[in-house]
Amino acid sequence: MKKIKITPYKVVAVAILAILAFLFLFPLYWILTGSVKTAADINDAVPQWFPMSPTLDNYERLFDNPALLWLFNSVAMAVVSMILTCVTASMAGYALAKKRFIGRTLLFSIFICAMALPKQVILIPLLREMAFLHLHDTMWAVILPTVGWPFGVFLMKQFSENIPGELLEAARIDGAGEARTFTEIALPIIKPGIGALAIFTFINCWNDYFLQLIMLNSRTKLTISLGIAKLQAEMSTDFGLIMAGAALAAVPIITIFLLFQKYFTRGITMGAVKG
Repeated sequence: MKKIKITPYKVVAVAILAILAFLFLFPLYWILTGSVKTAADINDAVPQWFPMSPTLDNYERLFDNPALLWLFNSVAMAVVSMILTCVTASMAGYALAKKRFIGRTLLFSIFICAMALPKQVILIPLLREMAFLHLHDTMWAVILPTVGWPFGVFLMKQFSENIPGELLEAARIDGAGEARTFTEIALPIIKPGIGALAIFTFINCWNDYFLQLIMLNSRTKLTISLGIAKLQAEMSTDFGLIMAGAALAAVPIITIFLLFQKYFTRGITMGAVKG
């Protein structure tokens, strides 16, 4: 069994990582513990680092509101956006990286410029477009703008550059069409990039509070982020209820990251080395 050599550098590095991990995890811990505290414990002048009398009353009151419906709306929007973005961005990135056609460089430059364009600049035209299509106050008003995410095309184009041209040429010689070449040759190679893009897209759609606020009005169509904000406006001093909502909203994000963590790590590694 190989012994691990302990050096002062490793000790300092582990200590720094442990401190950073604690700082990042403490807010989540405080939300989770606060969600099972009573109002008296939360408002106590002396902070309780651990709930002395845990209760599920906050979650019961949260579910009296349409919290599960808000959570379902958020998950549905994020998952559909994630799937559609991965499909469209992977095909567009593959075409920009491996196909030669007139205007390819100009088209890619437009995507790059669009990445630097704040969403607030196109918000009013986007709102008018959704209203014209009768999609305002529906989940598609949030999904469709996310599907056209320029960063997704840029990311998948960079990953598609790593596909060996010899494999694509061999597939064509064997008689494979474009669809089969993409699904059987290109797709397995860029799968880590798709995993990374899936996480980015899910988080981007989940946290896009501003777009959700503009596009959604009906109480039954709100997302969990808008619902928590609404509860905070109505019950500004009920911190237990607000923390219960925040804890519920954190579950899907953590779940998606754990499911795609392997692909995310491989995607970042592959993206750092080209060729």
